[in-house]
Amino acid sequence: MIKDSNVQMAMTFPPLLVVLLLALSTGPLCDAIWLNIPKTGTKCVSEEIHSNVVVLADYVVVSVEDGQTATIAVKVTSPYGNNLHHSENVTYGRFAFTTEEAGNYLACFWSDNRTRGSGEVVVNIDWKTGIAAKDWESVARKEKLQFTKELFYCQASIFPEPQFVQKRIDMGVELELRKLEGAVEAIHENLLYLKSREAEMRSTSETTNARVAWFSIMSLGICIVVSGLQVWYLKRFFQKKKLI
Repeated sequence: MIKDSNVQMAMTFPPLLVVLLLALSTGPLCDAIWLNIPKTGTKCVSEEIHSNVVVLADYVVVSVEDGQTATIAVKVTSPYGNNLHHSENVTYGRFAFTTEEAGNYLACFWSDNRTRGSGEVVVNIDWKTGIAAKDWESVARKEKLQFTKELFYCQASIFPEPQFVQKRIDMGVELELRKLEGAVEAIHENLLYLKSREAEMRSTSETTNARVAWFSIMSLGICIVVSGLQVWYLKRFFQKKKLI
């Protein structure tokens, strides 16, 4: 009876795993961008990213309008103009970095002008940030290796079936829970970043309002003083002319 109940309980977990997979698949983990780069000109993509975020991007030349092969040049800069990646005369490549300051990160692509004709170069960019840039395949391979070792010891036991099913489900659920944990941490960090930005903007707004208020008071005081001086000057002028 214990063996049958374990198997029945273990077989109830796959729907939970399916739900977790659907939850992860509903949200976009990366952005695929297609750029049509003219023979003369530059096209750029940018994203506002806060500090301490991993950025990973792959780019590849897909095709040329005239059917010719072409090469491109790539340059990635930080919000303060620091060069993070620069390549020339390439058809594919990858850049990865961890942001050191918050701001707008810019990636610019242009043709090397070595292609004859006036065809446009089509470039595909797979841009990933944060939790999407994590290598979940290596994590899965590591989990699979641990599972294989534990399965070897599990098969040597007297009742391997319930343990085998339970361990297989636990491994899949654990990996999906790690993905969810990483997504929650990324959302939490993003909320903290937005909170700090909101506090910074509120401080700037309060400082600006205080300065405007003091400027208004100073302007009103100057107007009152000037009006008083005008009245005093006109009164004295009319008294000298004996008009009043």
